[in-house]
Amino acid sequence: MSQARDDVRAILAASIAAVDPASAVASHLCIENERLLLYSDDRMVHGVDFSMVDRIFVVGAGKATASMALAVERMLGDWIDAGCISVKDGYTESLSKIECIEASHPVPDERGMAGARKILDLLRQAGERDLVISLISGGASALMPLPPEQITLDEKRATTSILLKCGAAIDEINTVRKHLSLVKGGNLARAAKGATVINLMMSDVVGDYIDVIGSGPFTPDRSTFKDALGVLENYGIESAMPSSVADRIRAGAGGALEENPKAGDPSFSKVFNVIIASNIIALKAAQRKATELGCRSIILSSMIEGDTRDAALWHSRIAREIRASSNPAPPPACIISGGETTVAVRGDGLGGRNMEFALHAAQFIDGLDGCTIASIGTDGTDGPTDAAGAIIDGRTAEKAREKGLDIQDYIARNDSYHFHEKLGGLIITGPTNTNVMDVRIILVR
Repeated sequence: MSQARDDVRAILAASIAAVDPASAVASHLCIENERLLLYSDDRMVHGVDFSMVDRIFVVGAGKATASMALAVERMLGDWIDAGCISVKDGYTESLSKIECIEASHPVPDERGMAGARKILDLLRQAGERDLVISLISGGASALMPLPPEQITLDEKRATTSILLKCGAAIDEINTVRKHLSLVKGGNLARAAKGATVINLMMSDVVGDYIDVIGSGPFTPDRSTFKDALGVLENYGIESAMPSSVADRIRAGAGGALEENPKAGDPSFSKVFNVIIASNIIALKAAQRKATELGCRSIILSSMIEGDTRDAALWHSRIAREIRASSNPAPPPACIISGGETTVAVRGDGLGGRNMEFALHAAQFIDGLDGCTIASIGTDGTDGPTDAAGAIIDGRTAEKAREKGLDIQDYIARNDSYHFHEKLGGLIITGPTNTNVMDVRIILVR
């Protein structure tokens, strides 16, 4: 089992390495003959002649954005006139031309709001002959908060906490956040109207919807105030929201407030959006590594979402099927999946969706020989902890019983971190400076 755990960790490491932000930027942006060329899927989508550019601004936010910015600085150097990015505490790089502001995630703070104001002010200076390079990655929604005047930062914090605990998916959370912001939902594109914008995104959302990644500050917003109100109603949290938040969303749903800019708005006429890294890239790298290690490897999907317990149950059933019938692949088999599940938090423990996935899986594969399961967040953080996720095997539940640990008790308290900590199952990578959702590995030997 020790070798199996080492193999799983190697597979996970390969998946993270494949979505290195600097490499992703370099593969989509290059300089040739005094022109900045933007590529998507090996096809050039736009070229900017430097002789036609007066100034270059770099802005952005997210957990991977500092590494993206470092790649842009190495490429453009002194051509950059000014820049400002907002990143999660510890997810930084040494930059010379671009100001890097560290802020709180997942609950926003004053530093993130100050960064958002600086970014907005910078973009408002841009003119028609200026170039804006935007670097958006997972976490941008929390790291770039700028609510309208009638909503305080404390009320925005409270709203974020309620949304994170209710079990809503990231697209639903961002639908609400986009309608409580002066920068999200295409509003940064509106601020930079007239300038050319190259918006590079690392996707941390199921389906890679560009208006959901970082709440789409430079993309047309497909959602409406009515959609945001629907999220509050569907999860029964409308009455729990600060009154200013609920009032704004109701007013917008009733037509009293202007919607965020939609497709066809002139604000987007010179905006070029390209996704430079996503979950499937990480999964394919994991598959290659598993094959190198002698496993028959299968990618289930990069779009797994929904309840974490349910996902753990059917992933575990696949593991048992492999052992029982050699389907969908005979051992040694490696089953790989990605996406992002959700947890409705009811307890007061410490944990995150990946550690909780592993906690549920531990009881579902209890006694299954030769099976190892792991789940991590590619950003190196699972919930408000220092762990990326956790790893378990068919003997984990037995070891828990020997130590007098009740798995159901830890599940009820949402205390997956301390369970895995006591059994040596935590996966701690430190900040990875990337973020493309989660990677799960099932290894059956």
